[in-house]
Amino acid sequence: MTKNSLSETCDEIVFSNFFKKHAKSVRNFLFYKYGNKDQAEDLTQEAFIKLWQNCAAVPIEKAKSYIYTIANNSSLNEIAHQKVVLKYQKDFSGSDKTNQSPEFILEEKQFENKLLKAIENLNETQRVAFLMHRIDGKKYSEIALELNIGIKAVEKRIHLALLELRKEIKNIK
Repeated sequence: MTKNSLSETCDEIVFSNFFKKHAKSVRNFLFYKYGNKDQAEDLTQEAFIKLWQNCAAVPIEKAKSYIYTIANNSSLNEIAHQKVVLKYQKDFSGSDKTNQSPEFILEEKQFENKLLKAIENLNETQRVAFLMHRIDGKKYSEIALELNIGIKAVEKRIHLALLELRKEIKNIK
């Protein structure tokens, strides 16, 4: 193959620049959408590896869409796999080697699970705005720019998210 027949995406410098520009936003997209930072990191890397492996077939103009599609689909596949794993782990109870009471450990684990479930149950727009504000520490104006919405819309999404979380946490007992 000649240089002209290869996609611009296969150029190492172009690919490297593309990676530097989009890797963090893909990772954050996956993290906000599915709530697992390690999984988001891994799936981001896998998406870029697949792009590199298929660079000849993916023009640079379509690469961003390709990356997000691959990352999202991989994450959905991983979630389906985790559901199977959790189903079988549910009955397993390992011994805890801390000196905390078993009741405290159980309550702490239940609270954590319910809080994560409550965040997961938020609608996507509320969850994304809430996590961008609370995890990334972004200001409302920064979130508004990134999501291409008004500051008032960001305020409302975060407010509604907090109301939902408070309602869920209140019902924990």
